[in-house]
Order: sequence, then structure tokens, then C-alpha cells
Amino acid sequence: MGKFSTIDYVIFIVYFLLVSGYGYYIYTSKKKKEGEVSDSKDFFLAEGSLTWWAIGSSLIASNISAEQFIGMSGNGFVVGVAVAAYEWIAAIALIIVAVWFIPVYLKNRIFTMPQFLETRYNQTASLIMAIFWLFLYVFVNLTSILYLGAIAIAAMAGPEYFHAIVIAMAIFSLIITLGGMKVIGFTDVIQVVVLVIGGLATTYVALTLVSDHFGLGTDAIAGFKAMMHDAPDHFQLMVQKPGPNATQADVNKYLMLPGLAMYFAGIWIVNLNYWGCNQYITQRALGADLKTARTGILFAGFMKLAMPVIVMLPGIAAYVLYKNGALQTEMGIGEAFKADNAYSAILGFLPTGLKGLSVAALTAAIVASLAGKANSISTIFTLDIYKRYINKDAEEKKLVIVGRLAILAAIIFSVALTWNDALGIGGEGGFTFIQKYTGFFSPGVFAMFFLGMFWKRTTGSAAVAGVITGFVLSIFFNSYAVNVFGPETILWTAYQNTSGVFEIPFLICMGWSFFFTMILMIGMSLAGPKINPKAFGLDTTMFRVAPSTLALIVVTLLCVAGLYITFW
Repeated sequence: MGKFSTIDYVIFIVYFLLVSGYGYYIYTSKKKKEGEVSDSKDFFLAEGSLTWWAIGSSLIASNISAEQFIGMSGNGFVVGVAVAAYEWIAAIALIIVAVWFIPVYLKNRIFTMPQFLETRYNQTASLIMAIFWLFLYVFVNLTSILYLGAIAIAAMAGPEYFHAIVIAMAIFSLIITLGGMKVIGFTDVIQVVVLVIGGLATTYVALTLVSDHFGLGTDAIAGFKAMMHDAPDHFQLMVQKPGPNATQADVNKYLMLPGLAMYFAGIWIVNLNYWGCNQYITQRALGADLKTARTGILFAGFMKLAMPVIVMLPGIAAYVLYKNGALQTEMGIGEAFKADNAYSAILGFLPTGLKGLSVAALTAAIVASLAGKANSISTIFTLDIYKRYINKDAEEKKLVIVGRLAILAAIIFSVALTWNDALGIGGEGGFTFIQKYTGFFSPGVFAMFFLGMFWKRTTGSAAVAGVITGFVLSIFFNSYAVNVFGPETILWTAYQNTSGVFEIPFLICMGWSFFFTMILMIGMSLAGPKINPKAFGLDTTMFRVAPSTLALIVVTLLCVAGLYITFW
């Protein structure tokens, strides 16, 4: 596997200078406007200054990170195109968020998710969730992105550089984040351009590697067709339920993506909670007007359709090459090959120049995601904890200073956790680690938001009980349900994992956790007043969309339908 050449370093450094320089330009242009730099709403939300294309680009840049490049590519290696369901269902989830969720947030001038909970429910729900989100963003999201990114780049530069890469990415993201959401939003536009160009270049090379291995020349289309012919099971969206003679590999695939059943369960909860009830994501649209916010979100949804080409196909290509002996002979990794190494394995074959561009793309995704997460941590801590409970009379300038200190603390803490993989991310598999541990909280959180938005009877006590119950049920279904009720019930079928322990697919666990949490919350709320005095006022005009918006929605839905028909 070739190392970086001089031209690779030049391309990477130019990328670094371009993004940092543009971010500095935006930051200094802000400072020239009187009073703007000390405005906390501007720092945390870039209020009114992000265009629809900046919002959409920032959503994609923040979402597509090491967990996708490394984790989803690894899942592509194992299970194939079925993992693209996360991306393609996300496109539909973003339509739902744009049409129904964002109008509720903007009409009620919601700036943070804990603020939503206090406005709609009570201070208890707000404080519980503010603390929860801080822990989730630092321990699961920020740390896993930094770890997976450093592992991937170290595979190129050499494992001895792992800690240096961790520090470099932390500093890079810190430079961008300290300028506030406006700097993050507009630098994300550059990040997305680099991410897409570099990602497509990697995919192209991956496909030509396959075509060349099968004696078809350097033809990307021929390589894609060869992959479909050589690994047809990797081009099926529906993972079949394992039968009595299923291999352990088939069982592992089903535990990861439980076929048609997941479309009635966790896949929707994962996406709607992530895109609609997540400070890290919604923050990009909360400072805009409704039309701009909607267009930006739908633009991101349309781009999500193409993301599997960048993050999944290289993983399938690595599987085909590995299956046919190419990676063993050329890389010497043999049986030690891990799925999460699939993307970096392909990067190792890139020619001079493209290697620097592709690593820049990977770095762009990692840094953009780190910056977005750190800004969200800062926003929640500063506005929902510091200003609410520590210093209620803090001036705007003080809030910005506290916000920057929170960013610094979050990044330092994530570096410490990443240093020796204190959370064991490397053993779980990156993408599964994030989805699984976020999934412990998603059912209760999404139930609380969904009922809070659209059912006026939902009470604050039901919300608090719901989020706690959702978490408890998630742990129960994932760890204890099989021991109590057995591996086969009317609600689930459990299978033995690689450790020999019976396990219910975590997306199924998530679905049942959500279902029973909703029943509890509805039952508790029915015992309260018919209309909660803190309920949001809704009217049908809030949810009307312009003809151009409707056209974009229809095009996106037709594309999703075409993809599912093709790969079903």
C-alpha cells in the first residue's frame, strides 16, 4: 500500500488552507459588523444568514462523517446494498421533517431541543434531556467520529501517527467551530464539494480495481457489473430471515439489518429522531425562515440518495476483491482483515494526487462533523444549562465566551477518550456502535417529541415517564428479554450471535420499545386534561408547501421508489 507522495501532501495542505482561510474570512467579516460578534443567537444559530444551499450542504457535511465512510463502508463489505436503507429512508425522513417538524419549531421560535421540551412540557423534561444530549454527543458521537477518522487516516499514513492525527483533527475542527455556526455553515459548503469529488474519485478507482482484477480493463461500469455478478447477495436490499440451516454470516447480516421487519420498526425511529429531534442537525435550519429552511432540508434529502455511491460501493468493491484474493496478496492482511478497514484498503490503491484528494475528502467529512457536534454541545450547555441555572443574567458576550470554552472542553475530552479507545469502539464496528447506543435513547426521545408536536393532550409527566421508559425498555429488549421470555415469541425471533448469545435485532428492539413507550404516554395523558395548556397551536396553513417544494418532494420520492424497485 503506497504512502503519500509530495503532491498528495500539497493537495491536502491546500485543502486545509482553503477551508481555514475561508472560515477566517467569514469570521473577520462578521466582526466588522457592530454588535454581531457578541450576539449569542448569531454564534449558535447563524440567525438569518445561511442560504438554503448552505443549510443543505451543512446538513450533509455534518452527517456524512467517519461513521459513514468507515462504518457504512464496512457494513457494505459485510452485507452490501441493504445498508443503503439508512440513507434512502433518510431522504423520506427529511421530507417529513421539512413539511411537518420545522414549521412547528420556527412558529414557536425554538432554538434548542431542550427549549422545545421546556416550552411544550416542563423544566424537568428539559433538564433531563439537556444532560442526556451532552453525554450522548460527547461519549458516543464526538468520540466515535474522532476515533474512526483517525483509524482510517492512520491506515494510510501509518499506525504510529494515530495520536498525531487525533490531535491534528481536533485542532482543525476547533479552528472552524470557534467562529460560530455561520463559519461552520459556509465552510461546510467547501467541505461537501471536497467530500463529493474525493469520494467519487475513490469509488471510481474501486470499481476500476475490480474491473482490472477480472481482466476487463480499467472500466468503472464493467467493474460495477462484475461486482453484481460476483456478489449478487450484496445487491439485495432485503436481507432474508435466516432459516434452520443458515450460516453464522447470514445470521449476523439479519441481526444488523432484519429485512422487511425493520421497515415496520427501528429504521424510521432512527431517521426521524436523528433528522427531526436532534440539536446537531436541526440547529442548521432553526435560524432561517420557513422557505429557506425547507428548501435546504429537501436539498439535503435529495443529496442523501447519492451518498451510498460514495460511502457504500467502495466497501462492496473491497469485499469482491478480498473474496477473490486481491487484498490478501497485495496488502498482506489475510484473515486479519476487518470490515471497518474496507474503505482505507481501497484508499491505499489510489494513484498519486487522488490519494491526497480522497484523504482530504475523508478529513473534510470528519472535521465538519466534529465541528457541528461541538457547536451543538456548546449550544445546549450554554443556553440550556449555563444561562438557565448558573448565570441567568449573563450578557450576550459572556454567553459566546462560555460557548467557546464549552467547545474547547468537549474536544479535549473526546481526545482523551479516543487516545486509547476507552469506549471500545474498535471492537463493536463503527457504524453499528453509533446506531446501537444512540438507539437506546431514540424510542423514548422520538415518542416525546412526536406526541408533543402533534397531540395536544400529551402531558409533561407522560413525557418524563416516556423518555425513561423508552431507555429502560431498550436495555430490556437488547439484553434481558430473551432470558425472560425465550428466543421465539410473537414479538420477535432471536438468533445466536458470534459469541453464541441469543440476540434480538436491535432495530426490532427499538421498534417495540417505541411502541410500548407510546402506549404508556398515551395512557398517562388520557388521565390528564383534554388539551394541555402548554400544547402548541397548529393550523393547516403551517404545513402547506410551495409548488417548487412539492416538485422536489415528488422527484425525491420517485428516485427512492426507483432504487427500491431496482435492488429489492
